[in-house]
Amino acid sequence: MNLLPLSSLDNRGGESVPVLCKPAVAVPEHVITREQTLALCADLHRDHPRLALALRLIANTGVEKRHLVLPIEQVLHHPGFDERNDRYEEEAKLRVPPVIRQALDNAGVTAGDIDALVYVSCTGFMMPSMTAWLINNLGFRPDVTQLPISQLGCAAGAAAVNRAHDFCAAHPGANVLVVACEFSSLCYQPTDLDVGNLLSNGLFGDGIAAAVLRGAGGHGIELRYQASYLLPNTEHWISFDIGARGPHFRLDLRVPGTMADLAPVIARQARDHGWNASDLDLYVIHAGGPRILDDLARHLRVRPEAFWASRQTLSEYGNIASAVVFDVLRRAFEVGMVRDGTRCLMAGFGPGITAELTLGTCVGEDPPDPVPRAPRPLHAVAEPLRLPHQRRSGRTTAHDRMHAHGRVHARDRRHARGHGAAHGRHAADDHGTCCDSDGHPRRLRRRR
Repeated sequence: MNLLPLSSLDNRGGESVPVLCKPAVAVPEHVITREQTLALCADLHRDHPRLALALRLIANTGVEKRHLVLPIEQVLHHPGFDERNDRYEEEAKLRVPPVIRQALDNAGVTAGDIDALVYVSCTGFMMPSMTAWLINNLGFRPDVTQLPISQLGCAAGAAAVNRAHDFCAAHPGANVLVVACEFSSLCYQPTDLDVGNLLSNGLFGDGIAAAVLRGAGGHGIELRYQASYLLPNTEHWISFDIGARGPHFRLDLRVPGTMADLAPVIARQARDHGWNASDLDLYVIHAGGPRILDDLARHLRVRPEAFWASRQTLSEYGNIASAVVFDVLRRAFEVGMVRDGTRCLMAGFGPGITAELTLGTCVGEDPPDPVPRAPRPLHAVAEPLRLPHQRRSGRTTAHDRMHAHGRVHARDRRHARGHGAAHGRHAADDHGTCCDSDGHPRRLRRRR
């Protein structure tokens, strides 16, 4: 495997390579703690012959709490795959738009500036993809390139970043929006007694993330090199068995040991480009579990505390699948670690077993002026949701927003965004429930 340069733009007379800007992340309002999970498992599976093993595995996940899209009582009741999948679509259409708007604000761009949209999820199925609904309802141009990714599991977040950079390399100056929406709790199978499935019930949480790759300018990470790697003969180690009631998660207990094979791959790729994987400034690593993080740190000869952000995500949210790497990066932004010259490794791991790797250097340009917001709890970091029929009034046309090189100046984008923000919008409470103009809660109607 060769680590490929993401773009030759940096060799073209000073043009910038694409920059991954600060992600926006939100998790649902329903919380379950590790203690509650252990008590439920012990009660529901009291006669399971390997209950002690399952409880020990759950206790050792490093997960203190997880966020669920439904109350636990509804999660435990499985109404059928069709209703669960309908619920995925309903909740995604309700909860994804505010996260997207926050990501656009973070990057200092508008929906009209986006040239490609990558949507990642392995926990719900829609055709046409969620990308079509987003384009029709959130003000994206109809000529936006769509790339849905559904079968890379936890590796898909890093893979989406790499595919977005492929697009930027082919279309210099383009902006790409990446969205990850994972509701793992909707895949819960109450009658599946496989130990790997029981472990997953205490490991995975629900979450949504979005981030923009700007084709030029911006504050974030210039992603310089990328690679994909498939660990031979491990394709059945992480998988879904699809049954009449939906997907059943399968996890081979050998998975945590794969870091012994993948760490040398990461180290070699970094070394081939003059980097030392053991001595970087920022590590954005998928938090698949504490053993994954411990083993990777040991084999890369990295201090365990270098993966602090991954451990925080795992502890506070659980494994939120493809959204993990974005939350890890968000935490690095929020403590000021994304500084000019900072060297960064992003790594995602998932079914295959697949590894998606990226090396990049942070650029310290001042971020765009933030849109003023009231303080929010940690589980609601996105802006209020507008219903599909609503639009920002006073917004300039796509033609008016384009300058001579096909991009909008950051200050012009901020002006246009502020002008639109001055007009009325529907509000949303911290739990993502739409409210009408009088403040009365209202949810999007479920599709039948």
